[in-house]
Amino acid sequence: MVIVGAGPAGLLLGNILLDNGVECLILERHTREYVEGRARAGLIEDRAVTSLTAYGLGDRLRVEGTPHTACEFRIAGRRFVAEYGSLAGGRSHYVYPQQELVKDMVAGFLKKGGQIRFSAEVTGIDRITDRPRVTIRGTETVQAEVVAGCDGFHGVSRRSVPDGAGTTYEYQHVHGWLAVLAAAPPSTQNIIYGMHPDGFAGHMLRSKTVSRYYLQCPSGDSLANWPDDRIWSELRHRLATSDGWALRDGPVIEKNVLDMRSWVREPMRFGNLYLAGDAAHILTPVGAKGMNLALGDAQELALGLLDHYHRRDDRRLRAYSATRLAAVWRDQEFSTWMLNLIHGTGPSDQIGPFADRLRLHTVAEISGRSARARWFAESYAG
Repeated sequence: MVIVGAGPAGLLLGNILLDNGVECLILERHTREYVEGRARAGLIEDRAVTSLTAYGLGDRLRVEGTPHTACEFRIAGRRFVAEYGSLAGGRSHYVYPQQELVKDMVAGFLKKGGQIRFSAEVTGIDRITDRPRVTIRGTETVQAEVVAGCDGFHGVSRRSVPDGAGTTYEYQHVHGWLAVLAAAPPSTQNIIYGMHPDGFAGHMLRSKTVSRYYLQCPSGDSLANWPDDRIWSELRHRLATSDGWALRDGPVIEKNVLDMRSWVREPMRFGNLYLAGDAAHILTPVGAKGMNLALGDAQELALGLLDHYHRRDDRRLRAYSATRLAAVWRDQEFSTWMLNLIHGTGPSDQIGPFADRLRLHTVAEISGRSARARWFAESYAG
């Protein structure tokens, strides 16, 4: 078994297989320092935490992560808190930076005797209908029974699928997001979704000393248009409330303009090449579904492979793509719905005050106890 990519999906897959006696090799094009320091997602769903704990990978997460059961919408200076945890059967998210989870999974895999080759760039995967051959940096090759492509949207795995095989569904969203990571303590207990006429603003949680922020901007906007002073000014402006809430700032660690796209490749299996995580699907950051879907892919693929190797039962493995695509499209639908909700304010998007009033009604409903609030809670919690 060869796993391409040492992100959350590849590492969870490797840990589960190794726990159950399946030999696997993880190939990662970046250094260990890079993958363990790469700041990405930070909100982990309850079912993912339960799985990680069951596989011995959730101990530090349980201690250092923060349970999270509510999110806040802000519109017209008013706050609406959606207590989704209580409406979703007590399920909570854990706020825990992705890079910390990666550290835990790398350490767990290596402690079990697993092999990760860092700085090993895979340049090609061929013979995927038989015994796949993985080429590393042009000359070295590794033969495998099965390859799991967990190397993201820009990795070689999805590009190794033959032309014409499968179908790609893609939508390029008209807005971009400026993503900001700052050494600033959180100014909130809950994630904030700010719906302002000048554009969306988000305050996400990462740790006691670091916060993630988002600002809606034109697609393909230049970072030169976003000096640090403007970032803090816009965040204060778009997140302002009538009760005098204050934003705490700090040094900007990282900023980039996100390519806001929704993308799915069907199927997620091509011969003996299986795609997982961002190699198979891309979601916008809305609703924090990306990493959680990747972890779900990894677990389902691992269980199918264990049936294959230990029981010679391929039914679950054959159903892998259909099983996971049902979850992928469910989360795509929710993420797109929520993106349209938080982007919809302002006269340039639809019909101005009428559309804004509809959104105010929606936010009021999903922050209450209605049937719609329960749907939101179940969808958001996962």
